[in-house]
Parts: sequence; structure tokens; C-alpha cells
Amino acid sequence: MPRKEILEAVQKYVDPFRVTKGQGFQLKDFDPADTRGLKMNKGDAAELLRRGSEWLAMEQDMLYAQDRWSLLLIFQAMDAAGKDGTIKHVMSGVNPQGCQVYSFKQPSAEELAHDFMWRYARRVPERGRIGIFNRSYYEEVLVVRVHEEVLERQKLPAGLVTKRIWDERLADIAHFEEYLSRQGVVVLKFFLNLSYKEQKKRFMERLDRPEKNWKFSASDVRERKYWDDYRHAFQEAIGATAAVYAPWFVVPADNKWFTRLIVAAAIVELVESLDLQYPKVDAAKKKELAAARAELAAES
Repeated sequence: MPRKEILEAVQKYVDPFRVTKGQGFQLKDFDPADTRGLKMNKGDAAELLRRGSEWLAMEQDMLYAQDRWSLLLIFQAMDAAGKDGTIKHVMSGVNPQGCQVYSFKQPSAEELAHDFMWRYARRVPERGRIGIFNRSYYEEVLVVRVHEEVLERQKLPAGLVTKRIWDERLADIAHFEEYLSRQGVVVLKFFLNLSYKEQKKRFMERLDRPEKNWKFSASDVRERKYWDDYRHAFQEAIGATAAVYAPWFVVPADNKWFTRLIVAAAIVELVESLDLQYPKVDAAKKKELAAARAELAAES
């Protein structure tokens, strides 16, 4: 199938989950189990994902060689939604030299001594590279919003902690992403939309299978009590920061194979739109290459 037809087919599946305007956004309008009627066995899904990964690897090679654009991929989700697995499978063919993955944990004392964006801003990928944030600055309007005791540890002046702080932080994030877009950093944001029922199923699997016990934490179950609070925080965050230059993709996460296909398709579609090409060699460089060829050919 020609590339144009492939991209048109990709767009058909990606578009329903793309959010570029926050007005009226409601998380309840997105079904975590949706597959757009696509029926596929694991083998076919894996093969399609492999082809997508190969395509992405080719585009990434040109991204690195051209050294003009950079790509920032942000993954946010409730626990057990499959962020790690999605990143692993979708980015499996990408050259590690051109890709950086950051998993942001609890902030250090040094990080708490700075503004809330500091530790994230210094990890934005340089030109030619793909940066992946496994959780990101959105945690500052998600977990910090749900657990306001975390906000107290950030040592803000009391007069700045008002009822508007979440709106202010969301505005700061939106402005930051707009700034990045004007610097050649393309931002794609993925919310892996997992259902409450499926999360429980995956937690039980982690408890039942010894090789997955390491993935389970008692805090995971405690956080389920805040499910509605987190959903509200996600809805507010997506609604306030969705933009054409930094779209959100609310990706159904109850079926891992479909999650991975949509994420891969969204990335391929975006990178393809950049019209990446290998740098063209000018006359002076061609002369230099010809001289090098002649020198090598003359060796005994």
C-alpha cells in the first residue's frame, strides 16, 4: 500500500482520539475499551506494530541527520495503564543514540528548591532527538492537586498559594508548550485512558503472578480511592492545555494491542508531516567527498 494511503488509514483511527481544543472536553466521552471496530489477533497486531516501528525508525534517522526538529512525547496515565509497555513496544526500533527516556519520580531536595517546571525543562530534547517523558510536568497539576500536602513541600510563599493556583499552573504549562513549538520542539501528549475495572484486573494479575509481583505497590490500591479526583484533574489538565501545536491523544487503554497501535500511528503521522529529509550535500562537500574517494582508491 502506498505511503499516502497508509497515512490516510492511520488518520482514520487516530483522529477520534485527538484533542486540540479544550472547550467542552469531557473525559466521559471517551471509552477506555474502544477499538473503533477493529478486530485483530495478537499476531496481526504485533506485525502491524512492527511495521509502524520500522517506519518510525527510518523517520527518526532523518530527524537525527537533519538536526532541526526535536520531538517530545509525554505519557500520562493512572497506574497499570501500560505506559512502560507502550513506550517499550512502540519505540523498539528507534536508535538509542537519538532517543532519551525520563521517568520522573518524587522530586529531590534540589528540585524542590526550584520552580515546578525546572526539572522538566532541563530534560527537553535537543534538536534531532526524541525525548520521552514517562510522567511529566503534568504531575504538578495531577498528583499535587489530588494530594495537596505535596504542594506544601514545594515551599511557595503563602500568598501565592490561592484557589487559582491550578488554573495558573495549567496556563504556565500551556504557555511553555507554545514556546517549545516556536523553537522546533514538537509536543505530543498521550493520556492512556484505563477503566476502573481493568485497573483492578491488572493489579490482581500482578499479585497472582510471581514474576509481576515487583510491579505492585500497596500505594497503588490506596490511590484507587482517589480515582474520581484524578479523573477530574486529568479532565481539567487536558481541557486547559489541548492545542493544535501540542495535541492530546486520549487513547483507550483497556486493550494493550490497540493502545500501542494508536500511539505508534499518532507518532508516525506527526513525524511524517514534518517532511524530514537527509541533508543535501553542496558542491564544496561533493568535491571533498570526491577527493576522499580518490585518496582511498589510490591506496595500495
